[in-house]
Amino acid sequence: MGLFDFFKKKQETAEAQEALDKGLEKTKEGFFSKITKAVVGKSTIDDEVLDNLEEVLVMSDVGVTTTLKIVDRIQQRVARDKYVGTEDLNRLLKEEIQALLAENNSNDFETFEYGAHKPYVIMVVGVNGVGKTTTIGKLAHQLKEAGNKVVLGAADTFRAAAVDQIKLWGERVGVRVVAQPMGSDPASVAYDTVKSAVANGDDVAIIDTAGRLHNKVGLMNELTKIKNVMQKVVPGAPHEILLVLDASTGQNAIEQATQFTQATDVNALALTKLDGTAKGGVVIGISDQFKIPVKYIGVGEKIGDLQLFNKKDFVDSLFK
Repeated sequence: MGLFDFFKKKQETAEAQEALDKGLEKTKEGFFSKITKAVVGKSTIDDEVLDNLEEVLVMSDVGVTTTLKIVDRIQQRVARDKYVGTEDLNRLLKEEIQALLAENNSNDFETFEYGAHKPYVIMVVGVNGVGKTTTIGKLAHQLKEAGNKVVLGAADTFRAAAVDQIKLWGERVGVRVVAQPMGSDPASVAYDTVKSAVANGDDVAIIDTAGRLHNKVGLMNELTKIKNVMQKVVPGAPHEILLVLDASTGQNAIEQATQFTQATDVNALALTKLDGTAKGGVVIGISDQFKIPVKYIGVGEKIGDLQLFNKKDFVDSLFK
């Protein structure tokens, strides 16, 4: 790496950190003002403080299951270390959340480089309105910036707006889009996209799918059909089934994750709209509950504000 590249990389890292800090502002404000109230007038972490902390975590959309784990860990630490003052609560909380996330055994993703498969096929799932198409566009941009040749497949053929949006993102980012007329078979679009990616020597193919959850059996059948036709062209495809969730919906995002993980083999998560919500704690709950790596987080409106999720950086930023 040359000197110019080194400084460019350093600047990009600093900008990404700044965007993350800014994106988590609302969550931090809500979270810490509640914690401050939880310990007011207390000098030690007693049962009442722990009860208050439990309430704060649940209200921050960490989720009941994960909250109970965190509070139990802190209770054990307090019992072990004795005389732990309330001023230590933030440090203990940060350490235990980081430890909990580290135990999920999912590695953080360092770059937007996917060298193991070519084309690397990503199938994107999620309900309408969560920022699915925007995530696809921003991801295509990041992948292209990292030197990948990218193609998008507009397989959400039930909504004209979805196909138009993908086409607009393709133009904006400068990547090819494979589309068919409205109402076409989604599996046919996915097949064409992957076939085109192979013929064109593309590095990554990203396939959008319809965001309907009202009939899980129908959704399951459709996604299975899409997977099967892609495997005829690229054995093992899709390599990534990316579920996009809107962090601002809190517990609803956890419910959607439950539904989609039952319908298909989700192996990566993207959490969007973290900047617009005080419910950033949902990232901790989802990461812990589903044991599926959170791979991307959306922390702002800008095209570069889709970031690779780093557990330590996220918790550091939350407690800054």
